[in-house]
Amino acid sequence: MAALLYRLGRLAARRAWIVLSAWIVALGLAVGGFLAFGGTLSANFNIPGTATDRVTQQLAEALPDYAGAAATVVFRAEDGAFSAEQQDAIAGLLAEVEEQDGVAAVVDPFDTEAQRADQAQQLEDARADIADGEQRLADGEAQLADGQAQLDAAQEQLDASRRQLDDGQAQLDLAIAQAKEVGLYYDVAAEQFAVQQAQLDAGRAQLEAGQDQLDAQQQTIDDGRADLEDGKAELADGREQLALGERLLDAASGLRSVSEDGATALGTVLFESDFFTLSSETKAAVAGVLDAAAIPGVTLTYSSEIAASFDGLLGAGEIVGILLALVVLLVTLRAILPALLPMVSSILGVGVGIAASLAFSSVTDMSSVTPALGVMLGLAVGIDYALFIVNRHRRQLRQGMELHESIGLANGTAGSAVVFAGATVVVALLALTVTGIPFLGTMGIVAAFCVLVAVLCAVTLVPALLRLVGMRALNRRARAAAQAAAAAGHAESAPRAPKPMRTGWAIGSVVVGVIGLLVLAAPVLSLRLGLLNASSEPVESTQYQTYKTIEQEFGAGRGAGLLVVATPDSPVADDDLRGVQADFVDFLMAQDGVVAAVPIAATDAGDLLAFQVVPEEGSTSASTEALVHALRDATPPAGIDHVGVAGSASAAIDISEKLAGALPLYLALIAGIAVILLILVFRSILVPLLAAAGFVLSLFAALGAVTAVYQWGWLGSLFDVHDPGPVLSFAPILIIGMLFGLAMDYQIFLVAGMREAYVHGAPPRVAVMSGLRSGRAVVTAAAIIMASVFGGFVFSHIGTIRPLGFGLAVGVLFDAFVVRMLITPAVIHLLGKAAWWMPKWLDRILPNVDVEGAALERQHAHV
Repeated sequence: MAALLYRLGRLAARRAWIVLSAWIVALGLAVGGFLAFGGTLSANFNIPGTATDRVTQQLAEALPDYAGAAATVVFRAEDGAFSAEQQDAIAGLLAEVEEQDGVAAVVDPFDTEAQRADQAQQLEDARADIADGEQRLADGEAQLADGQAQLDAAQEQLDASRRQLDDGQAQLDLAIAQAKEVGLYYDVAAEQFAVQQAQLDAGRAQLEAGQDQLDAQQQTIDDGRADLEDGKAELADGREQLALGERLLDAASGLRSVSEDGATALGTVLFESDFFTLSSETKAAVAGVLDAAAIPGVTLTYSSEIAASFDGLLGAGEIVGILLALVVLLVTLRAILPALLPMVSSILGVGVGIAASLAFSSVTDMSSVTPALGVMLGLAVGIDYALFIVNRHRRQLRQGMELHESIGLANGTAGSAVVFAGATVVVALLALTVTGIPFLGTMGIVAAFCVLVAVLCAVTLVPALLRLVGMRALNRRARAAAQAAAAAGHAESAPRAPKPMRTGWAIGSVVVGVIGLLVLAAPVLSLRLGLLNASSEPVESTQYQTYKTIEQEFGAGRGAGLLVVATPDSPVADDDLRGVQADFVDFLMAQDGVVAAVPIAATDAGDLLAFQVVPEEGSTSASTEALVHALRDATPPAGIDHVGVAGSASAAIDISEKLAGALPLYLALIAGIAVILLILVFRSILVPLLAAAGFVLSLFAALGAVTAVYQWGWLGSLFDVHDPGPVLSFAPILIIGMLFGLAMDYQIFLVAGMREAYVHGAPPRVAVMSGLRSGRAVVTAAAIIMASVFGGFVFSHIGTIRPLGFGLAVGVLFDAFVVRMLITPAVIHLLGKAAWWMPKWLDRILPNVDVEGAALERQHAHV
């Protein structure tokens, strides 16, 4: 490979303008492809198959109106409570928002509060009606009792009269019988008896008429008693409905839309698309309407669901980092043109890589963080890789080597190391695809492509630019010395062999370095992962102000609502729906950390119920995470088969847990790759193991620093961390992939020189110092440049990228200065010759990998 790169370097030098033009054309084509085919970037992250994703899909099918994302608009009255005119203006503004494409509905806070007040009044009226009904029932019972008593008395009188008639009839019948018996029953007597019988019959007819009247009165009383029982049943049902309403209203009391002082109101915008697929165009349209609003005496802000957008790749912080890298290049190279050369090469390469990647954003989901990540890594490695080749070329020129020969040889030697180092970074980034997390795999592919372009720029564009710069790659004094060396026909004398480091110093370096990194790594033991919310945004941003206003006026959990769905054992009938909802709300309110729970929807078939739950704390808090798990793991109330949780807070928790699960596998994979690659390069067993162990040590130190700053809030004022919280969930896995490649770069550039010296006969401990002396200057500059570029992203306008920039910046510094230039040389010194031991059978079967082109250098030795 070294010979191929040598020829490529010389070809690029001979055709410098063609190569430069080709790269400019490539940039133009990439930008054209982006403009022609580029799509929109997403500010959200999704992992298919998570519990939240399954619930969201279930809602999309059963209750599509509630599957979309929800955003909050905060209105604040400047002079106390809102006036009627201000309330009408806010309603009109929300109605205008509702007309935008992609908006499903809006919720007017004042209508919501009016409905809440109406519900409370209805319950109060119902309570009064029930009390009146109870009184009427009591009065009715008393009246029925009096009527029954009077009826019973009349019945007794009637019965007494009937007995008298029966007695009279018996006497008459006896008199007639006696008269007949003694023969006194004659016509006159018969007439008298008939008159008496008629009188008795008339009395009996009167009694029957009276009985009929009493029976009618009894029926009336019985009907009244039946009506009374029906009234009691209705009253009992009313009491039950009142109790259900009171339970539901009490559970919803923590979900207010207007603050208690009436000066703050929360409007809601419901989108058709869910949290993960909400387009930037829809958000921009809504934001445009809100930004253009001007309601006298009212200020408004809106949440990150609307505000989150892709506002460009570079901000002020990133530009400062790039300028700082340029300063380091100027100090290192002491000449303007060679210092500008790596900047030009890396910027052109990043432009090609990012524009070409964005051209595919219409056919694949790509988050707004992805290109920013590519820019950060592409700039850093692009500058470093160009620096390695430029530095080697300058050294050869100072030794009197001819320009074209020096360019080719620098490309064949340092370029070989660049290609190998770049390949390790690319492999590490592409390995992100094995995690099975789509957005992370896309990030890895784009970043790997940017690194690949940076490598191609380094081995083609850099030689061309070196040819165009010519001898001006050296300053005047160095050019004069180089010309004198070339005229004399000899190169600069080789430096004296260095003295080996003292063993005591080596032991102290290992102890101090390892203990120091372990102390820095200690905070990682309390590492919590999560997706960032609006609390991580700049304090002047609309999303941060919305977050803080909600937290102060309504509680932190108001902005972290959870959507809970309940699947009944069997469909719930309409008559039973309210009772089932109330029972489930009681179940929700019984969970720790729940402030409010409200039923919001049910399917027509009654086979799915949806509820909004407000936790006590924000979406990134440990208590909200515990609540999500408690809801999923708890035994649901009777009649409910399954409980699911969705919403942005739940999605963030699921994504963080998925990423945390993938972290150990990815770390093991990366460490394994490191050992295998380095065994090939160094033909040693212990040195690769040392390199892998050092990488893990610097990695955990970097993650510990990230935890201390972004989770604990240490030095928060310095790094603009005003609201500490969980560490960005995908930061550790990305830091692993990127830091691995960079760590292997430094390992190769430093330790390859040690091995080269050892192979050429230097004593093991002398070889350590020889390799360290030859490589530490350029590695120091490269590490500072890398940390400068990454450090610029610590103050990025994209909040998600900040912890990544910080972790990579400190990780590079820890790895380069502590692990590679302090611990590694000391351990190799202590190991002595054993550091380069390898089993003979393995040595025979392994290919010879000449990373720095030593064989090529010997073939083209400058005499």
